[in-house]
Amino acid sequence: MRERTKVGIVGAGPAGLLLSHLLHLDGIDSVVVEARSRAYVENRVRAGVLEQGSVDTLREAGLDERLRREGLVHEGIQIQVGEHRHRLDLKELTGGKVITVYGQQEVVKDLIAQRLADKGAIFFEAENAAICDFETERARITFTHATEQGEILCDFVAGCDGFHGICRPSIPQGAITIFDRVYPFAWLGILAKAEPASEEVIYVNHPRGFALSSMRSHEVARLYLQCRPDEDLALWPDGRIWEELHKRLRTSSGDTVHEGEVLEKGVTGMRSFVAEPMRHGRLFLAGDAAHIVPPTGAKGMNLAVADVRVLAQALSAFYHHNRTDLLEAYSATCLKRVWRAEHFSWFMTSMLHKFPDEDGFGQRLQRSQLDYIVSSRAAAQSLAENYVGMPYGR
Repeated sequence: MRERTKVGIVGAGPAGLLLSHLLHLDGIDSVVVEARSRAYVENRVRAGVLEQGSVDTLREAGLDERLRREGLVHEGIQIQVGEHRHRLDLKELTGGKVITVYGQQEVVKDLIAQRLADKGAIFFEAENAAICDFETERARITFTHATEQGEILCDFVAGCDGFHGICRPSIPQGAITIFDRVYPFAWLGILAKAEPASEEVIYVNHPRGFALSSMRSHEVARLYLQCRPDEDLALWPDGRIWEELHKRLRTSSGDTVHEGEVLEKGVTGMRSFVAEPMRHGRLFLAGDAAHIVPPTGAKGMNLAVADVRVLAQALSAFYHHNRTDLLEAYSATCLKRVWRAEHFSWFMTSMLHKFPDEDGFGQRLQRSQLDYIVSSRAAAQSLAENYVGMPYGR
């Protein structure tokens, strides 16, 4: 099987699928190649907070029908210091911007349904994929699909296959620079059939360690506890998890979490990672293939949306106006936003977590920063502006 297309896309996550859809809207054909099954990518639980700009992008692309119906709009977040909660009014602090809780897997389901309705080409369970000749004008993606050898001939390759994908490692050694930081803790997360602790996300700085209360719906809670990176889940039966959540989320007025059936649990490592540049030849990296942020800042999926928005516009300029300047500027344009998000995610992570080797001086600095955020409008406004997402073009 051999196909010719303009843009070959590796990865059927939010980045790859959204890029394929945006190109389709502009009359540019593409083919998506994905190593996993459709069921796997549609049920892979990841991020759940959409910035205002991401929601706007999905709406402009005609992908917001279910999002409008099922997404949970949040006008604020809560920061809990010890036993005291403080609310930051995002909408008021940012001139009307909000966030929307809508799981990444739901975005993926919507995108797959739309691409298939538009007769878009997606090859799921494409094994042994490789990208070739992307330093030339005759790039190729090879793979095996249902025992048949496949080859996609394309003008450009979009590497949207995540941190562990094949695209970034295919770039010659020395052509990109890696910036990496691994944090000395992780998140133990659960999905529970329980009423969320609050209608808004709660970030907790506690002497026992960080905690987070979020939700996927009014009946399903998403909860996290700071833990060791090598945490053994076997040592965390449901009862122990709930006990620890109660300790960290309890307030002076008695507020805490609501218990329920644990549907899923896992440990998420924490790291910051950036590959520069995000382009080599005719290969363009987008989303987690190019950068990772700790989840504290809620930026991962939003950066992927921002990347492919820039890339789709650049490819449109190339095909419709014979312009190459936007393609050449792709990496620099994206990295400006990426590094802002990296800094904000590092800031939130550093302010809210308990560091294992932190001395009293560092602890006092952390508490001073928290006190400043919850008492200064200027500090709260800065946090809110970053949290809802910086405007496109900045």
